[in-house]
Amino acid sequence: MIVPLNLPKAALKLTRKGGDVYVRCLIRQKDLVCTPEEWVRQHVINDLITEKGVSKGRIASEFPLEYNGRSKRADIVLFDKFGVPNLIVECKAPEVPISEKVVHQIAQYNSQLNVDKLFLTNGLTHVYCEIDRENGSLNYYEEWPESW
Repeated sequence: MIVPLNLPKAALKLTRKGGDVYVRCLIRQKDLVCTPEEWVRQHVINDLITEKGVSKGRIASEFPLEYNGRSKRADIVLFDKFGVPNLIVECKAPEVPISEKVVHQIAQYNSQLNVDKLFLTNGLTHVYCEIDRENGSLNYYEEWPESW
C-alpha cells in the first residue's frame, strides 16, 4: 500500500486503527484511511507546502463541486491570493496510469472551476499543463513551471 513515490519525502503521521493504516491529512487535520491515492494526495500537498511555498490556507483537499447534477470532488484545488481557484490537481494511485480517462476527469472538474493550470499525477508520473485560451490549446511541461 505505501510505496516510494517520485515526489519529495514527506513526514506524514501514520496511525493504525484495527487492521487499517491511517494518514493525517495536512489540510483537513483528520485521519484518513491510507489508500494508495490518499498516499499520493498527501505527498502532493506536502510538496506544495514545503517545496513550492504554497500556504495551507490556499489549498483545498477533496474540494466539492457539481457536474451534470452529480456531486464530485476535486482532489486538490489551489487558490490565488483573492480566493479564486487557479490550479486543479488530480491524484491517482501509483498503479493507475495517467490516461485520457484521467484527463477527461480533470476536464470535467475544470468545466466548473475554469482554471488555467492542471496537474495530474499518480505519484510516479506527473503531467503539468496550462490552458492557452488565446490559441485554444494545452501547453505541457515536464516539470512544475516556475511561473506557477
